[in-house]
Amino acid sequence: MEIDWSKLTFSYRPVNCHVEYHYKDGQWDKGEEKTSPFITLSIAAECLHYGQEIFEGLKAYRGKDGKVRVFRMDMNAKRFQNSAHRCCMAPVPIEMFEEAVERAIKANMDFVPPYGTGATMYIRPVLLGTGPQIGVAPASEYTFIVMVMPVGAYYKGGLQAVRACLVDEYDRAAPHGTGMVKVAGNYAASLLPHEMAKKAGFPIDLYLDAAQHKYVEEFGSSNFIAITRDGKYVTPDSPSVLPSITNDGLQQVARDLGIPVEKRPIDFMKEIGDFAEVAACGTAVVITPVSEIVRLKTGESWKMPTGDSCGPVLQKLYDTYTGIQWGALPDSHGWLKEIC
Repeated sequence: MEIDWSKLTFSYRPVNCHVEYHYKDGQWDKGEEKTSPFITLSIAAECLHYGQEIFEGLKAYRGKDGKVRVFRMDMNAKRFQNSAHRCCMAPVPIEMFEEAVERAIKANMDFVPPYGTGATMYIRPVLLGTGPQIGVAPASEYTFIVMVMPVGAYYKGGLQAVRACLVDEYDRAAPHGTGMVKVAGNYAASLLPHEMAKKAGFPIDLYLDAAQHKYVEEFGSSNFIAITRDGKYVTPDSPSVLPSITNDGLQQVARDLGIPVEKRPIDFMKEIGDFAEVAACGTAVVITPVSEIVRLKTGESWKMPTGDSCGPVLQKLYDTYTGIQWGALPDSHGWLKEIC
């Protein structure tokens, strides 16, 4: 197998196998490794009709010492359970979640990129309602899959700032809906505005709260973070925002570095001028600096003082956080678990 690790993108790539478990009659089986990248579903499967599908995203890293470690797997397992509860799905025990992730990594070790390439192994756990169900009710059977694939570094040569657009015509999630869990339907609802944003020249789209269109919620697939002019790390506090594990970790790193952290409602129009640095944050990229935010409806524009560069505070947070992920800096919070 020959892979040019430098040319990997963030996209699907076939590997040796995935790990698959089935829930029936109130219990999970022991799971098995499947070499075929296909699954067979009833045409009446719950996930096809009523959207019972949740997922997670996490990464494994090969350190300088050659060892492979997975990052904050326990947090993903807990969030996966929260999503399952909200969608009336059979919960995956935390021990089983972690076992499945480890099995998938070990069975595909040849696809864990070498240290120094910037590439990682992306891990995608998925839970599907697979029991046949025509009436609106939870499924009786479920399939839990963990798939893995090598993905490339988003940034080659340093963090790259992007322009973002503020979307008013569409909402990401309802105030008492499913915005706080990682359910597939949230992303389906965001596809149209995201494509509109891309066609207008904006890689990422930002949403305000659905009730008042006043408070910052999050980007289409990432949390919103900002550094104020007086040096505080601020991020929205909203029940319809997905609790990002990356955001949580960056907040801890900020505190470790002596940076004050505020999780609170953010009034966009009143506070956008107070921000020295703005970014989207998530598993895939960690931090995406934002150079400008344009309101599509009115054409209003707010440019960040840092211009097209990543600001110094965000750069320090990124360097520290990724340094921990790669094992180059001390893991004082126990975020890494060695696989082999």
